[in-house]
Amino acid sequence: MRSVLDRFKYNGLFVKLFVIMAAGIVAASITTTWTTINMSSRVFMDTFSITNSKIVGQIQSSLDSFNYSIILTANKIAQSGTIRQFLTEDEGDSRAMFNAYFQMAQQMNRYRSSVDAYDIGITVTGVNGRRYSTDRSYWPVADSALPGHPITKRTLAEPRKLLYSYDDAATSGIQGLTPTVIASKALVDRSGDVYGMVYFAVREPYFAGFYDGNTSAGNDVAVLDKQGRIVSSNRADWIGRGAPDLLASAEAIDKKGLPYLNARVMGKDQLLLAKQLGGLGLYMVNVIDKRQVLGQMTDTPRIALSAMAIVAVTVLIVFLVSRNLTKSMTRLVKQISTISKYEFDRHVKVDGSYETRQLALAFNAMIDELNDYVGRLVETQKQRRNAELEALQQQINPHFLYNTLASVKFMVQQGSKEKAAETIHALISLLQNAIGNVSEMITVREELDNLKSYVLINQVRYGERIRVSYFIAPDCLDCRIPKLMIQPFIENAFFHAFNEKPEGYIHIMVAQENASLVCEVVDNGDGMNLSGTMPKQVSKRQLFSGIGVRNVNDRIKLLFGESHGVEITSKPGEGTRVRIRIPLLRHNNFTTF
Repeated sequence: MRSVLDRFKYNGLFVKLFVIMAAGIVAASITTTWTTINMSSRVFMDTFSITNSKIVGQIQSSLDSFNYSIILTANKIAQSGTIRQFLTEDEGDSRAMFNAYFQMAQQMNRYRSSVDAYDIGITVTGVNGRRYSTDRSYWPVADSALPGHPITKRTLAEPRKLLYSYDDAATSGIQGLTPTVIASKALVDRSGDVYGMVYFAVREPYFAGFYDGNTSAGNDVAVLDKQGRIVSSNRADWIGRGAPDLLASAEAIDKKGLPYLNARVMGKDQLLLAKQLGGLGLYMVNVIDKRQVLGQMTDTPRIALSAMAIVAVTVLIVFLVSRNLTKSMTRLVKQISTISKYEFDRHVKVDGSYETRQLALAFNAMIDELNDYVGRLVETQKQRRNAELEALQQQINPHFLYNTLASVKFMVQQGSKEKAAETIHALISLLQNAIGNVSEMITVREELDNLKSYVLINQVRYGERIRVSYFIAPDCLDCRIPKLMIQPFIENAFFHAFNEKPEGYIHIMVAQENASLVCEVVDNGDGMNLSGTMPKQVSKRQLFSGIGVRNVNDRIKLLFGESHGVEITSKPGEGTRVRIRIPLLRHNNFTTF
């Protein structure tokens, strides 16, 4: 993958030229193809909507006939005195009861002939609690549950209307109930009092037969009630769902008298045709999946493949022509890019067109001069830096020696010979490591010995009001660090951090952090306002060596790069934290420049 990206990078001129020309060809092809398909689709959808409007009209006519039969039967039942008596009279003896049910059966069989053409179950209930069903299997709701059923409540709220509703297992609580369309109407006497209810139950699959023969993949029908619930559909996964967006579209079509409407419903772009089934109080919506239907009409994959083939041939021709024109320039750019990264002293090959050869000759001449200049500059900088570092490491402040020796003399005079001997031993060790050791890099263990010797000498001279603690991770003792990297910060803490506070502590911590070695010097001294940077003013007073705080930071950046160095954070009254970060170096995996 990387080699492919590099190849594109080296061929910048060719890529730009080719991309512009190829993009123009592709854009023109896509625009032409899209325009053609879009115009064809629009003509087809207009024609398709006209055809489907006629089909919807035929379905509406069938449903109107069905609804008329339901209304006719409901009116006959409402006008029957025998049925009214059955639904209102009190319970009598068994003979009277048998006679009442017999008469009821006779009447219902006579009236049921009006809907014999349809697969319907009729249920009649009265205020006296009686119930008669032509076939309970159509709608097996318990007698006790029927008065409180949502369909009953809706019908009683509008007793003069024949209402169509949807019922299933979730609504009725009857496990395994087939989705059913219920037409219901209250039975009202002349005074307006309700004395019973009549329910016409049609299983939803049978109801869907009115339109199911006119549906196909992507061409669906949904029948909705006025609450936006789909009571019937050729799509089983739609039945019983709430579809407020579909209802809103159907109402808009009916209200505005639109022949069809393009809308996004059911999560897709659809073409909608809708009819209000006035007698049923329902909306019938023809939902046409534009993408699926158009896919059946238009062989989009074949058109796309043909367009792609034409574009591919054209782009190939453009590629070959552009490549031939820019090949020599690309080769030169690639050589120059490689030289600038890896082989700074290598010449580019002089070949190709006249313009390319002249550029190559000029570049080679420039490389020769630049390489010679850079070599001299690097050598000069190397010698200068090494000289500066060596000079700083060799500097020992004579006042430090005078004061230390004066302290030893005083201890001898006072009879503290053992303390004097310990101090002299610490001074000798410190001088051996600072001056005698010519290595630029030492181990953490050696630096720690230097620090302990330095701290001992200062505590002999100034007392132990400043306590020093060492927290060194064992796996860091053999790591290599620049010599005298930590000592200047200990010195600063001793002589500048406790001018106001009479006593305190200094903590020295060394640990690994990912691939870095982190050294921290923390004190609880006077502090100052500083956060994460080197202070603008750093005291030049160094009592031991010439390597100061800023010198340490510059030295680390010279050795290891800008990502390493020193960070100092401090607050007045809370102390100072010095954080030094360098690469994790072990044994001889560091080479001085």
